[in-house]
Amino acid sequence: MSKEYDIVFKNGTVIDGSGNNSFSADVAVKDDVIVAVGELDETLAEKVIDITGKAISPGFIDVHTHDDNAVLKSPECLPKISQGVTSVIVGNCGLSAAPVRLKSDPPDPLNLLGDQSDFIYPDFHTYVNHVNEIRPAVNVGALVGHTSLRVNHMDDLFRQSVNSELEAMCEELDKCLEQGAIGMSTGLAYGTARESTTEEVIALAKIVKQHDGIYVTHLRNEFDKVIDAIDECCTIGETSDIPVVISHLKCAGPDNWGRSQEIIDFIENSPYSDRVHMDCYPYAAGSSTLDLGQVDERVKILISWSEKHPEMGKKYLSEIAEEWGVTQLEAAKKLQPAGAVYFSINEEDMKKIISHPKTMIGSDGLPHDPHPHPRLWGTFPRVIAKLSREQKLFKLTEAVHKMTGLSARNFRLHKRGLVREGFHADLVIFDPETIEDSATFDKPATLSAGIQSVYVNGVKTFADGQLTGHRSGRYIGKEKAVVKECVHSN
Repeated sequence: MSKEYDIVFKNGTVIDGSGNNSFSADVAVKDDVIVAVGELDETLAEKVIDITGKAISPGFIDVHTHDDNAVLKSPECLPKISQGVTSVIVGNCGLSAAPVRLKSDPPDPLNLLGDQSDFIYPDFHTYVNHVNEIRPAVNVGALVGHTSLRVNHMDDLFRQSVNSELEAMCEELDKCLEQGAIGMSTGLAYGTARESTTEEVIALAKIVKQHDGIYVTHLRNEFDKVIDAIDECCTIGETSDIPVVISHLKCAGPDNWGRSQEIIDFIENSPYSDRVHMDCYPYAAGSSTLDLGQVDERVKILISWSEKHPEMGKKYLSEIAEEWGVTQLEAAKKLQPAGAVYFSINEEDMKKIISHPKTMIGSDGLPHDPHPHPRLWGTFPRVIAKLSREQKLFKLTEAVHKMTGLSARNFRLHKRGLVREGFHADLVIFDPETIEDSATFDKPATLSAGIQSVYVNGVKTFADGQLTGHRSGRYIGKEKAVVKECVHSN
């Protein structure tokens, strides 16, 4: 006769994801659901796991990723699951793997998701089905990328759309949302979307509204015109009547440092402020493709890869320029297409933004980069270890809330993000005193410390520094999306 519980975690400290105080309790799991939290009878469990001295929290939710293809090409998802991440949001910055129909190489920055052979999802439904067939180690929720829609329906991305093109984009977006997409993202700072008008985005956002979705944006400008860009974001949200999330909010560039309070004040004073949230990563450096507009000799720029000069990967642009006897801008032109890490953020600005109650945590990691920013491997333990435990910017319970309950609520992830009866059993057991990121800019692909075990939909997926060989992730968009009930074993 089967018992009432599959697993009971005994004697742990529950940090439930709500932001409220932690408490001592047992947590019981049956199948893929948390079925009881409290003082439980261990004789009712098939298995009892003593987690004395450890915290048990909801699995961390990475709200800003570019893992669209990575979760399928490398479904063990080691960079994420090893941090305690159990769910990822893909399709950010206007860039999504679906729906995309390419006739040639993906334009920059769509190439952050892979090369032409990686774009095999002409419609959104195909992508959802593939996620559920592959069963990656983490759950996946997806946004539709605005740039991806433009690629499908425009012969020239460096201009405004015409009515027929916009109508076609709206029609396709409507289908994607019907098939389970959770919203739309834009990357208006990038050349492939820069010529989009506010009206173009509003027209698409109104389609998102019809499906109760969300709008997520890489702002049109994160430098001197960041306030104008936030204002545009709020206008889009207010006109369309949908909630908005500002991606990786920052004050980029030395001339912009010190403006974080101005930015926060502007958001808080907006008449639309109650529907605006943001995400942030805990580093004073960003990463993307090498953009000539961001080459500033006052800013350290680490080249992560270069198609024309692969030997220059892992070197700083200043070193390359000196070696070649040219300016940094000239060196950057010779290196393109390339990837770069930009040390263009002030640490104090980052800390002020990430500490705000509306701010969620997103890694913005680039899994296809051969020498990625360490945020790909270390973001979530770093928030706890460096910002909460060491610098005391916020309590541990608030740190976990920013990575779980707040994220699940804003991204409409049904019954996730809390340790609560009836919620899905996405759980991470960790040591609050020893959890720590180990990834550095020199050695980015390094496992974090202090994560004891990670469960995704009730299945132990990572434990004691190793993958278990079991994967139980699924697509977690709108509930109408197909879910196949199975567990994948390597």
